[in-house]
Amino acid sequence: MKVLCIGSMNLDHVYMMDHIVAPGETEAVNEIKNFLGGKGMNQSVALAKAGANIYHAGMIGPDGLVFLDACKEHGVNGDYIRQIDEFTGHAIIQIDKNAQNCILLYGGANQKLTAEYVDEVLAGFETGDILLLQNEVNMLGYIVDKAYEKGMQIALNPSPFNDKLNEVDMTKISIFLLNEIEGGQITGLVDPKEIIASMKEKFPKAKIVLTLGKDGAMFAEGNTEFYQPIFPVKAVDTTAAGDTFTGYFLAGLSEGMAIPDVLKMSAKASSIAVTRPGAVPSIPLRKEVEEALK
Repeated sequence: MKVLCIGSMNLDHVYMMDHIVAPGETEAVNEIKNFLGGKGMNQSVALAKAGANIYHAGMIGPDGLVFLDACKEHGVNGDYIRQIDEFTGHAIIQIDKNAQNCILLYGGANQKLTAEYVDEVLAGFETGDILLLQNEVNMLGYIVDKAYEKGMQIALNPSPFNDKLNEVDMTKISIFLLNEIEGGQITGLVDPKEIIASMKEKFPKAKIVLTLGKDGAMFAEGNTEFYQPIFPVKAVDTTAAGDTFTGYFLAGLSEGMAIPDVLKMSAKASSIAVTRPGAVPSIPLRKEVEEALK
């Protein structure tokens, strides 16, 4: 089974500081670091490091050629990545002393996908293959419709949550991967159990994965539900925690692993990632996760 991620590639500029800046405030930065990121690339790398057969598609500018090198380095097939005359997407990330983050995101080349390009990419995939999407590229509605016609399993991480998601026919989504904030934005609810119940009612055919930060994660499909607690660690950077969980979850799912085992593996991988700085560099390899679980 192949996994395709049509997703964002961002150059991340990370600022380490005492606290996240308030309106009108100027604050000195303790340290600056530059990383490769974007939710799409983060999740593709997580899938690759988890052992999945992952293809990444998306747009970069002349300043983003480093992503092609990163794909080769981490085992992501980058043959569908295209260079255009536009700045590569980038993010400005503040991280405070408690490892909480605040992100400013510029879409750039990520927002320049075309119908012709989407058709070209999807032509390489078949019924049953998994398509992973986030909300950091354009054409989401078109991508979902075309992938659904092909019979692909469509996994959606609705982040960042905004009005662009209104163009997506959510009934065509096979797998929702979302945190409790995004779950609340979709359902209008706060309590995780109520969010799960509402999602099951709205999308009865979908698998639902709800991550809850320090409170773990929940899975629901039909009458089946599972809960996975976290593995407590000292976090230094939570930027790629959710992306790592997503990548490992879909990798396990593509292998046919039992859901409780997939959840456990994903939680352990995420717990390792938050102990390291950066997005792509923080994601652990599968063998490291398996050793940590022993």
